Formats: sequence, C-alpha cells, structure tokens
Amino acid sequence: MNTMTDTAALAAAEPAAPAFRDELLAAGLLIDTGENGLYGRSQVFEDVVERLNVAIAHLGADQQPEVLRFPPAMRRTDFEDSEYLKSFPNLAGTIHSFCGNDMGHQRLLRALDDAMIESDDDRSEEWMAQQKPTRVVLTPAACYPIYPVMARRGPLPADGRTIDVLSYCFRHEPSLDPGRMQMFRQREYVRLGSAEQVMAFRQMWVERGSLLITLLQLPVEVDLANDPFFGRGGKIVADSQRAQALKFELLIPVADPRGKTACLSFNYHMDHFGAIWKIACEDGAVAHTGCVGFGMERITLALFRHHGLDVNAWPDDVRALLWGDTEARVAQGMASMQAASAVSVEGAGDSA
Repeated sequence: MNTMTDTAALAAAEPAAPAFRDELLAAGLLIDTGENGLYGRSQVFEDVVERLNVAIAHLGADQQPEVLRFPPAMRRTDFEDSEYLKSFPNLAGTIHSFCGNDMGHQRLLRALDDAMIESDDDRSEEWMAQQKPTRVVLTPAACYPIYPVMARRGPLPADGRTIDVLSYCFRHEPSLDPGRMQMFRQREYVRLGSAEQVMAFRQMWVERGSLLITLLQLPVEVDLANDPFFGRGGKIVADSQRAQALKFELLIPVADPRGKTACLSFNYHMDHFGAIWKIACEDGAVAHTGCVGFGMERITLALFRHHGLDVNAWPDDVRALLWGDTEARVAQGMASMQAASAVSVEGAGDSA
C-alpha cells in the first residue's frame, strides 16, 4: 500500500497553500471545479505528467515489470478484505447508485427538485436516500487491485513478481493545499516475493527515486514516515510502523517552502497482503510485498513550484530529461549512480 502522508508538514503547509493554488489556477494549469481538492488539469499540466511517466518507465525498465492498468474503482469485497477500513475509514470513498422502482424514482425527483431551490452549500441530501451501495468502491491506492489478481494465479515464481501499475486514486481529505487532492494518480512498482527480495527492492527504489528527483533538479530528502492511521489506536500502529522502519518518504517543499510534501513513498508491507489474500511463494511461504509510489500530481506541482509556471523557462537539463532523449538521460544517471555506489563500496572495503 502507498498512503502518502507528509504528516509532519501538514499543519505548516496549509496556511500558505492557497497562494500557490491561486497561482496555479490563475495560470490555467489547474481548473477550479468549485470543490476543494478536485481539479481539472490543463494540457500543459498533463504533458508534464506524461513526460514524468515516460521517465519513470525507463527508470524501472530493467526490472522487466508486468504492466497492469486498472480503472479507479475496485470490487467492494476485495476492498473489505484489504482491511483499509480498519486503518483509514475517514479516507475511503464508496460508490452508490439508484436501484429502486418507478415510485422510488419519483421520490428521488421530488427531493431533487426541493434541493435545487437552495444554493449549493445549503442543498438537502434527501434525494440520496434513494441511493444504495454498489459492488464497487473507489480505489484508495494503485496497488490494491493487484493482490487478489496475483493470488488467483497461484504460487509466485522463484524470483517473485514485479508489477508496474498506474491508477487514479481517491482519498476523502478536501483541502486548499493543491498537494492534497481528493482524486490523484499514483504510479507504483510493486514487488511480491520473499522478505529479502522485497527489502532489496525497496532499497533499490529509494536510490532510483532519489536519482529521478535529482535529475529533475528538485531538493531530495528521504525520511522515516508513517501512514495516517485513524482513531485512538492509530498512534500505536503508527509508532510500530516507524519502529520497524516499514515506510520512508521522499519529501519536497511544494505548497509552502517551510513545509514538505511526500512525493514518493517506499513501503514494506511484510506479509500483510500476502496473508490476507493467501499469496504464496514458490516454497509455500506466505509472500511479502512492498511498493514504491510516485505521486504524479505532487511531483508535477513540485516542478512548477521550484522551476516556475512556464515550462519553457525550466532549466535546460530538466527540459532535456522530460522533452529530449529521456531514455539516454535516465541511463546516464543510472550509470553514474552505480559507479558512485561501486566507488563507495570499494572505499569502505579499503578502510576496513
């Protein structure tokens, strides 16, 4: 699971967020829908997102991931099995629909007519009494739909599986901070396998994620983090998550230069999802899972915050990475990173 939190900076980021939000709206990069955290995106904004997606694809190409794409909704029973509601009931989004007869339809229309007499914020919700839950819910994290799919395939191969997944996700947390959207995209690489395979995968992506942000000429800070678990018992779970170092986030100032927003998240779930869906390794052991999540809108917002609202004025190397030979630039960065790592290891060996 990838739940980006930026908990430490939330209180500090909110006051200054409207200023940056207003700049984005005035420039036409985001489109106001009248609902906090729900925005349209301009062609320029979407172009940056797509260019980032290309760079991320090259960054993980050598892992030969299986590419899967799902709609931003998942089966309700899978959602229930995930235990998301135990931890984040306040963030979940369900999908309701009219399932009644002609009489129910007439009641709905009368209630709707009465509601529409009032202004937006004062409208009655009585018409929604005619709605019933459907068998689908909004996807809270891009990786959630893949676990039941993997379980149905049977035991994992000896080298496990790596999945590349991208989806719109929903979190019910309306905010004036443009970095806290209610509907947003996550690009994830998800690893399923042994504990050793998953831990190595996470460390690799801490390095590669940091490389991408460095190539984008954005500030890089990776720190221990926890998910925003709900309720009185949530603090205990969050403290445990930190104590076990299960989650790290890459933080970048976005809405407020004094605060930081989680733009990438590196997560080790241990055998949580493997146990829920009975995903087995080749030897029959319960599979461990982990993921790296890229907040596509958040990284894009960080680029606009640090390089300006005019993409044509962005630094030449950033433009070359996104609109030039992306594959070559990423490969060059990877080679430099690996060379530096080799020198570091050799130096450590000499000192020993």
